[in-house]
Amino acid sequence: MPDDDLIIRTARSEDERELAVLNHAAWSILSDVSPQPDVQAPLFDERHAPEQFQLAVLDGRIVGYVRQIPATPLASNRHVRQIQGLAVDGTVRGRGIGRRLVEAACEAARAEGARKMSLRVLGWNAPARRLYESCGFVVEGSLAEEFLIDGRYVDDVWMARRLTG
Repeated sequence: MPDDDLIIRTARSEDERELAVLNHAAWSILSDVSPQPDVQAPLFDERHAPEQFQLAVLDGRIVGYVRQIPATPLASNRHVRQIQGLAVDGTVRGRGIGRRLVEAACEAARAEGARKMSLRVLGWNAPARRLYESCGFVVEGSLAEEFLIDGRYVDDVWMARRLTG
């Protein structure tokens, strides 16, 4: 499967079931602070609209997603978007799909007038941190021992990237 066949597109309501299966399968203690989502639970709701998700589709199958939303509902913060969710199917990891999704999220945010993209990543998630750094994100702050996961305290690392100039 050549990755030139990879399509990045906005999610549609009919993608919900396949996206929920990917979201369930991609869950990991390395990256998630919430319990593993129920594969049967609705993914789209009043806070999680299809248009917030960019999908990676390879050979007709959803193999990844990124979700980006306004960082806050405040007008004074309207220029900032935040990545709140990134997943790539384990069978296609290491092929640049995560990078393509991050870049697609940044481009979509820029097209909406955003000047900055932010995100939060667990301190122990070295693969995600390397990906974000390779996409131009830098650490802007860290909350030490913010989460207790599986008996271990984990830092909450805040990263951001400028979308202008």
